[in-house]
Amino acid sequence: MYRLFALIAFFCCLNVQAQFLQAENAQIAEGASNDTERKSLRLGAQKDSVAPIIDYKIISIRKDTIVVDTALSVKKFYTFNYLRKDEFGLLPFNNEGQVYNVLKFNTKVNQSLPDFGFQARQVGYLQVEDIKYYHVPTPYTDLYYKSVMKQGQNLDAFITMNTSENFNFSIAYKGLRSIGKYINQLTSSGNFRLGTSYHSPNKRYLMRSHFTIQDIKNEENGGIRDLDLFESSVKPYNKRERLNVFFRDASTMLKGKRFYWNHEYQLNKSVANGLLLTHVFMYEDKFYEFTQANILNPEYDQTPRFGNAFQSSISNKTRYANVYNRIGAAYQSDLLGRFEFFTEFNRYEYNYKSIAHIGDQVIPDAINRSITLLGGKYSYNKDNWKAGLLVSRSLGNDDTSTIKADIRYKLADNIGLVISYQNLSKLGNLSYYLYQSDYVAYNWRNDFKNEKINQFDATLNTPWVTLSGSYAVLNDKLYFSNDSTAEYSEFGIPSQVLVSPKQYGNTINYFSLQAAKDFKLGKFGLDNTVLYQNVDQSDNIVNVPSFVTRNTLHFTDAFFDKALKFQTGITFKYFTEYYGDDYNPLLGDFYVQDKVKIGNYPVFDFFINMKVRTARIYLILEHFNSGMTGYKYYSAPNTPYRDMTFRFGLVWNFFS
Repeated sequence: MYRLFALIAFFCCLNVQAQFLQAENAQIAEGASNDTERKSLRLGAQKDSVAPIIDYKIISIRKDTIVVDTALSVKKFYTFNYLRKDEFGLLPFNNEGQVYNVLKFNTKVNQSLPDFGFQARQVGYLQVEDIKYYHVPTPYTDLYYKSVMKQGQNLDAFITMNTSENFNFSIAYKGLRSIGKYINQLTSSGNFRLGTSYHSPNKRYLMRSHFTIQDIKNEENGGIRDLDLFESSVKPYNKRERLNVFFRDASTMLKGKRFYWNHEYQLNKSVANGLLLTHVFMYEDKFYEFTQANILNPEYDQTPRFGNAFQSSISNKTRYANVYNRIGAAYQSDLLGRFEFFTEFNRYEYNYKSIAHIGDQVIPDAINRSITLLGGKYSYNKDNWKAGLLVSRSLGNDDTSTIKADIRYKLADNIGLVISYQNLSKLGNLSYYLYQSDYVAYNWRNDFKNEKINQFDATLNTPWVTLSGSYAVLNDKLYFSNDSTAEYSEFGIPSQVLVSPKQYGNTINYFSLQAAKDFKLGKFGLDNTVLYQNVDQSDNIVNVPSFVTRNTLHFTDAFFDKALKFQTGITFKYFTEYYGDDYNPLLGDFYVQDKVKIGNYPVFDFFINMKVRTARIYLILEHFNSGMTGYKYYSAPNTPYRDMTFRFGLVWNFFS
């Protein structure tokens, strides 16, 4: 896979002639909704020898449109990470490319159909909505590099070009390898994607398609055993490879490939008004595998951490394949908006190699199901109003349903209001219903009721502050929890972890309010994001901190006749104590626990960012206060957060 990356990078270099855009661009988002089109406009654009930067467009599958942004800003700095997006509300584990714990609960889901499961491991797996499409006047290249923990690197190379006004293709590869600071913690992943888009000269036919191959491999150590040695961090335990871990030979692999094709054709000649035929096709297959050479380390364990097993070594592999078709017809009008009616056909297979017999219980080898849904969509976009409505319901006994609505109103050029609502009756992830393992306790076949989600969201964008709020009512929520009655350590860590799925019979009410504002005074600025959350529930099922904040004090200037843009500052991150979910690598997912609280520790990062033409260079000293404020910082109950680490990297764009 790394040879493939090198080939792509070499190809990118052959297509650039050291021509750079001299002007910066500014991106203006009109709102937070993804269901209606957004446009980013360039203010004060300068002439360029290549092309105006406003012509380099990035388009999502929902037809949201922005322009390429090469500005040096705090907002762009927040996206300089493995996920290439703002991580606010996520708590990373200590090695790059591992899982993320949740600080901000997100009930916003895209569909009522079931997903594969193993959700924690899928955070770095690019979904359909993560793939972008492009329209560029000249070839556009994006090169990303960032150093990692100890040995390795994180690289992402991308190039796109229009062979004609109508046809665009893009190719990209992201590769990661990081050995980490703890025993058995190596991460290695590759994300290859190939995308195309086309519209006919008369614009009656539109097509967007992509193909992806992805593999995410992680060594899994299960966290550290001796938390007192970590919290003291006296020599030699300040060298993290000296700390003992639960697993020294366990690893996981998530691998998949996907082909996606979305196209539509207008029957009449008028593009603005008329009838259209629409079709979406997707095929995806993937698997999740957990392997472990020895279930027991006799030097430290009396019993296996995941309970008794059928054999001394573990090799569990869960396979999944999904074929999806959506066929529809639409009518669009300048006056009335767009109406669309569609039928969805979804066929999935979730399987193992054999049927399992656990005592008197028979665990089947597969779930094979076809689901058909009928639905309709409406969208309106005129003057200062944008609105959307989606309604769908399954046929048969699955009883899944979706209602989504959003309204956006633009009060002025820089003031906008977005209100949205969703009501879902959805099937849970398939790993809740069926799982087989060589570990005896990790075998089940369940019949759960549909999860119900009822949620309101609102976002107000103004020049003074951006406010967003959410209120959700959850019923029949599915979750994982530990069934073990084994003893706990003085730090609340169980000696045995026997996790199984549950369904919560009571109602959960969730409320959040988030405010964001960047204050400017000359060359200084203070960027603030503050989140408040409250959960009303009888038991600790949805666990999040009440308060999360991120504040960045920054200084920005330019030198050498403004050829070098310079920015430096300090970022402060903090969240209150809460019962953070724990991670189970066997399931590739988090499970609920109410024994150990994490949080209530400050994190300070120091950074220097520079920009020369279209190259942005980043120097970061992460968590530089780690040795000053005490070693009681965790990402999960027995998984430490990151120590002080110096990292550097760059993002370089080419236009040629």
